[in-house]
Amino acid sequence: QVQVVESGGGLVQPGGSLRLACAASGSIFRIAVMAWYRQVPGKQRDFVAQVTNGGGKNYADSVKGRFTISRDNAKNTVYLQMGSLKPEDTAVYYCNAHVQRRPGGPTNGFWGQGTQVTVSA
Repeated sequence: QVQVVESGGGLVQPGGSLRLACAASGSIFRIAVMAWYRQVPGKQRDFVAQVTNGGGKNYADSVKGRFTISRDNAKNTVYLQMGSLKPEDTAVYYCNAHVQRRPGGPTNGFWGQGTQVTVSA
């Protein structure tokens, strides 16, 4: 199986910074994409950022210029450096890893349990 575990959430003041980490472990041959999503209670889970195995990155418009995603392929870990945080960034942040468990096998998505980020004075 594959486990995905997020860490680094917490309470931060508006304008502050926070760094999230997500580590994938278990039966992994290759991780094609690692991504961050966020969800507010009662609303859908929204895309935040993603990074491919080759280093290609995409961001939601709402976080461009404020958030930076990075990845350590050797550690199967992805980071989300969040800056200039706003109250509307408050959400549970989830990590998703698109994992190929064997050569030539299919790629499946695995979710972490989420980590709470609260931006408040």
